[in-house]
Amino acid sequence: MENQKSKKKLIWTAVVIIVGIIVGYLIYTRLFMAPPRPAQGPAIVKVVTAVKEDVPLSFEYAGNIKAVDEVKIIPKVSGAIVEKYVVGGQQVQKGQPLYRIDNSQYESAYLAAKANLDQARASYQQAVARLDNARLDNQRYQKLLAENAISDQQATTQQSQVEALQAAANAQLAMVQSNVAMVQRAKQNLDDTIVRAPASGKLELNLVDVGTFANAGQTVVATLGSSQQVYAQFSVSENEYMQIKSFLGKSKDNVTITLSNGEEYPLHGNLVQIDSALTNNTGALMMNALFNNPNGVLIPGMFARVKVSGDIVPNAILVPQRAVQQILEKSFVMVVGPDGKSETRPVTLGQKVGGFWIIKSGIDAGDKVIVEGLTKLQPGTPLKVEMTTPEKLGVKL
Repeated sequence: MENQKSKKKLIWTAVVIIVGIIVGYLIYTRLFMAPPRPAQGPAIVKVVTAVKEDVPLSFEYAGNIKAVDEVKIIPKVSGAIVEKYVVGGQQVQKGQPLYRIDNSQYESAYLAAKANLDQARASYQQAVARLDNARLDNQRYQKLLAENAISDQQATTQQSQVEALQAAANAQLAMVQSNVAMVQRAKQNLDDTIVRAPASGKLELNLVDVGTFANAGQTVVATLGSSQQVYAQFSVSENEYMQIKSFLGKSKDNVTITLSNGEEYPLHGNLVQIDSALTNNTGALMMNALFNNPNGVLIPGMFARVKVSGDIVPNAILVPQRAVQQILEKSFVMVVGPDGKSETRPVTLGQKVGGFWIIKSGIDAGDKVIVEGLTKLQPGTPLKVEMTTPEKLGVKL
């Protein structure tokens, strides 16, 4: 059974190959070997003149606008949200208040920390006063000892008392410093009950409501995107990347975008970020072009047609794309021959530039290339030529 299936598969494969060869041969003979058409009226065609000019290479891709810095705003303290000062989609400035979290417990903790600090400071001052008195007594005892008015034991005891009081004062000072830190922490927690914008930008629409309980370090209360600059993000294939990389970094302001309404954004951008590797599933490479957005016209998520311009191709021969026919990996154009009849020319294609192909070989500047009326045209067909221009055809670079 397996052998029969394999034989059938081979037979069908052979049939498909043979049919493909026959079809290709018929098409090829139609283009190059077909006999002249019987005498009849000339075919009406539209023709443009192939031109030679310096052309900047460009590549176009579908892309999207992305925020440069998208920040998830998360409170530093826990509590119920009791006030909201902003609305979704609002433009905010760095440091601007967004929410207020219930601060009652944090205010109480701050006041308690301050009271403990005051008490620690008072205790420290008392310890310092006792130490100062002990030091004065110690000085007096040293004089009496020098005059043999007291015993060595009395002087030693007084010195030990000074050292003990010094240790007690140091301990009280450490307590003061600890309480200062606790007050600062309590004050910071109290200040953090006001949730502020970490940067200037535009808030997303989905904001949490008053009454929501926010957990410190967990609850996202808002998302903020920078609006002064945005990325136009797009992906290129491996082959396209190999074509683009030759002029990466050579020029500035070489990226433009066209928005969904067909309008070109007035400011130009620059390629600033290229992904480190091709994606496994698509084999594409992500790129980011940075654009200034002073008026906030570009909004993250918008569609954008991205055009990257690069090197200049000198003396490029250009024909409209519609003039080129591609069959079996071969490319052809029909031209008006010296005798006024149609003539097939094989061509080697370069890059697509706007609505044109760059032709590397096969035709020269000044050749009259047929752009309309190709459907039933055969080599050697008499022609009635109507000259036109790419502009009239709506073809642009």
